[in-house]
Amino acid sequence: ICKDLRPYSSVENEGFRALIAECEPRYTIPTRRFITETAVPRLYDEVKRHVIDSISKASRVAITCDGWTSRATQSYVTLTCHFISENWEMLSYVLQTRVLFGSHSGHNVGELLLEVFEEWGLTAKEPVLVTDNASNMVIAAEHAKLLHVRCFAHTLNLAAQRALKTTAVGRLLGKIRHIVTFFRKSALASQVLQEKQKLLNLPKHKLMNDVPTRWNSAFDMVERFLEQQPAICATLLSAEVRKNAKELWTMSDTDLTNAEDVAKTLRPLKVATLVMSEEKTPTVSIIAPLQAQLCQGSAEQPDDSGIVKEVKRALAQDLGKRYSNKSFLQMASALDPRFKALPFLTEGGRDDIFAAVGREAAELSEVREHEEHEGEHEGQTQPPPCKKSCALSDLFGETFSTELEQASQPSPITQAMIEVNAYRATEPLELSADPLNWWRKHEGVFPLLSNLARNTLCVPGTSVAAERIFSTAGDIVTAERSVIKPAHVDQLLFLNKNLKMYQRK
Repeated sequence: ICKDLRPYSSVENEGFRALIAECEPRYTIPTRRFITETAVPRLYDEVKRHVIDSISKASRVAITCDGWTSRATQSYVTLTCHFISENWEMLSYVLQTRVLFGSHSGHNVGELLLEVFEEWGLTAKEPVLVTDNASNMVIAAEHAKLLHVRCFAHTLNLAAQRALKTTAVGRLLGKIRHIVTFFRKSALASQVLQEKQKLLNLPKHKLMNDVPTRWNSAFDMVERFLEQQPAICATLLSAEVRKNAKELWTMSDTDLTNAEDVAKTLRPLKVATLVMSEEKTPTVSIIAPLQAQLCQGSAEQPDDSGIVKEVKRALAQDLGKRYSNKSFLQMASALDPRFKALPFLTEGGRDDIFAAVGREAAELSEVREHEEHEGEHEGQTQPPPCKKSCALSDLFGETFSTELEQASQPSPITQAMIEVNAYRATEPLELSADPLNWWRKHEGVFPLLSNLARNTLCVPGTSVAAERIFSTAGDIVTAERSVIKPAHVDQLLFLNKNLKMYQRK
């Protein structure tokens, strides 16, 4: 029921009961009420305790948050939690799926976040909030006093949508969409298309239509159209299709060239979206270099066609105005051994970022040292033993011992800058390598920087983790289960996503 999202009523189905009776006639199948009110809640409580215990060991967490609407038109907000474990493994949990009553104002969402932080013990973990670019999410982060990172996948979607809405691209997509719709509605045309694909030795792929809310669906539609263009042209020119078609649109050579140019220009955004959707490797460190790379690639060239210039102009204008708080993103890139060269910054800019990294690492070290001392004092039941006295110690007091101690233990900021210089001198990591594995091996060499890296690289660059819950939720709140209670939706989503981690313990 939890792993496969089978309805609670499965235990009452005639076929299921017959199967169990055949496998083990002596087994008594639990009732639907027992599953709903006892078994699932009990398992939920067990897994929740495990999740809270796992999160308690994290030094910092990141939260992704997004809203969705069920078939019963109830508004839900789902939150996921991400952090890096002590052995440098990226861990992710679904925390909660709550119904949000009233308006989705930034204040209401912010209050919800504070309640969830309190319930799951996240308040002291300095949570970082990752959401889309919606204004209510920005206000919610300000209300909860959280560092806010905007989802880069959503940012790419906004930039690409702006490019797709330019006049020339809109007209081109309209022509392709008209032809694709004709093939999807005509069984005869689809059959002839398959024959032409076989004759021309083309992949037997179906034509794709676009979805307004997903720019990459328009890109996929154009790419598939270009891939199948020889078969499409042959089909539209065949006598049997022309005889049964009331109207057929054809693409001129200029249209085809424009389609190829648009696909080529937007392809880096599609690759970037796929890269940012990873959940097991750090992605926040990719945002700054990727944004710089895309902005550079959007610069107009003298030999660009008119439609390409329109697309690049729209992309450059939209991407250039995003991410006002670039210092955190650039620090994240500096702490990723793949991108620590920071080639998108000037030499002075690189020095400033690494100076900020050193200060942050030193401050984090001082905070942790202070917390450890407080913990020692709280756990101390007896006064510390008195130091043995001697004539020299009575004469000189702490003068020489203090000087020796200071000489042997540099200040946190000095130690941090020593580590920063040594870190910058190391060879950059290959782009295909795992930065967390690198930090696992070098944690002893860079103790201060590694602590800061663990606190920074745990932040996902997108809110994709929360958005992926929507498809799972659609398997729970179906038309047949539209009256399922919100508490059961929360339990099933939580268990479906977290059971695997719980069973690994």
